[in-house]
Amino acid sequence: MPSPVPLDHRLETPRLTLRRFSVADAERVNEITSNWNVARMLRLAPYPQSVEEKRAWLVSHEAEWIAGEAYRFAVIDNGTLIGCADVDEIATGRNEIGYWLDERCWGRGLATEAATAVRDFALRTLGLDRLTSGHASDNPDSGRVLEKIGFRWTEDVTVWSLPRQAEIVQRRYAMRRPACASTRAGSATHATKARERYVPMERQVGVKRYSPMSWADPPAF
Repeated sequence: MPSPVPLDHRLETPRLTLRRFSVADAERVNEITSNWNVARMLRLAPYPQSVEEKRAWLVSHEAEWIAGEAYRFAVIDNGTLIGCADVDEIATGRNEIGYWLDERCWGRGLATEAATAVRDFALRTLGLDRLTSGHASDNPDSGRVLEKIGFRWTEDVTVWSLPRQAEIVQRRYAMRRPACASTRAGSATHATKARERYVPMERQVGVKRYSPMSWADPPAF
């Protein structure tokens, strides 16, 4: 079993810092998710929401983190909060990866960068063997992000969307931890490594050019 992840744990990528959310982020989170183009893709987020409701959501994060049930990271670009990348539903074994960004930050590869960092955190630091994710069928860009970082489509399902107040088709994806990749579980304690530098797992296992198929395990979902 890996040791507990400290509350000040951070992930560093070439352009981004990912840190735990704080209650002080409520107004900025509300600003981003008040944009319908963002909100309609967040299946479980009621729309519209007040700053107080966002604050209550942020308050819940610390208990989830300490319990090891979910790790939700604020995505920071040049000192500004631009979105969220997380892994949740750990207790159920679904190990769900999710992400959303301010619309002004779309199209710059930042979602891929943030999602890759959380993927590696989940596989290496937490030692999870299998991850899942999903996106609305009318959001193909999110599917391309998932495929870039090694996920493979498994099925389409019908789910209820809180912001849309309607049923939508969700595309489901999964991936397994490559057998040749090292993990943090069982090694040094998290307390000695509160800040992780971004070294993509595909580079760690010796792939010169990014190619998810070279290390993911598509058949074994």
